[in-house]
Amino acid sequence: MSSYLYYLLPAVGGYTLTSLFLLRNPQYLHRRKTTAFYSTHISHRGGGGERIESTVEAFTNAVENGTELLELDCHMTKDGRVIVSHDENLLRQTGCDVNISDCNFEDMPLYKERLEVTFYTGRYSTGTDRRFALLEELFQKFPRMPINVEIKEDNEMLIKKVSDLAKTYNREDITVWASVKSHIMKKCRKENPSMPFAFTVPRVVQLLLLYYSGLLPFVSVGESFLQGYIPSIINRTFIPESPILRNRIVVSLLDKVLMQKQLFKHLAARGIQVHLFVCNEDSDFQRAFSLGATGVMTDYPSRLRDYLTRHPPPPRPASQ
Repeated sequence: MSSYLYYLLPAVGGYTLTSLFLLRNPQYLHRRKTTAFYSTHISHRGGGGERIESTVEAFTNAVENGTELLELDCHMTKDGRVIVSHDENLLRQTGCDVNISDCNFEDMPLYKERLEVTFYTGRYSTGTDRRFALLEELFQKFPRMPINVEIKEDNEMLIKKVSDLAKTYNREDITVWASVKSHIMKKCRKENPSMPFAFTVPRVVQLLLLYYSGLLPFVSVGESFLQGYIPSIINRTFIPESPILRNRIVVSLLDKVLMQKQLFKHLAARGIQVHLFVCNEDSDFQRAFSLGATGVMTDYPSRLRDYLTRHPPPPRPASQ
């Protein structure tokens, strides 16, 4: 046994030291990724705490408050229009129990006059604009504003239409593919590999396994964005439906596993932007940036603007 340890211990020690060195200095193995934009201020659903989520009014308010990336979700109507909406079923947003895929665009109901903010329980937003927006409208209105498009449903026609719109409006470099599901992301990437893309949930799990095993510094990564919840909001500003996530021990464990400053610093050094969400209070903004987030996603664009005015972020990488 001692003879095995004689060779094993130096090998393990050498591997560990090499991994730690490359974790802090990834430039020795990886060329830094470059993206067409760099976003510190990100608006979740267009800033659904200040205006009704995902409306043109909300996105306009976000842009006026200095946002650098609009986050949204898309679905497709019965007549093939690409609608900006978080939900496929419209009960929460409109009070009508109907699916977008069963409606023609002209028959879409209006948003409620007063809509609860999903990640800030007990807070509501209002606005003069209650109409569902088309993705094409946003591409027309904000031609050079980066937009993060999440695809929730396995719909190849929807994916193709989003890709075609990005091509039509010459904005493939500033339109991000996002999805929690890897099989959907695979289809997005196949349809348009020119668009940058974010980690899916299974890929985040793989990323964590690579990080904790020490292998991450040796592995190439295709994604340009890591986007994830900051667990400190759970059961404070966001009350989840899942009983598991209502357990404080579970949330505390998730926080310790996911919120790894060294991981975020490594990714940022490789040119992978780290966006934490949904942060709606100064304490959450502060924690996200202290952890190494390159960007923060919020429902309150004006609050984040004010915070960044009082606490300017560090200089951006020269390549961004």
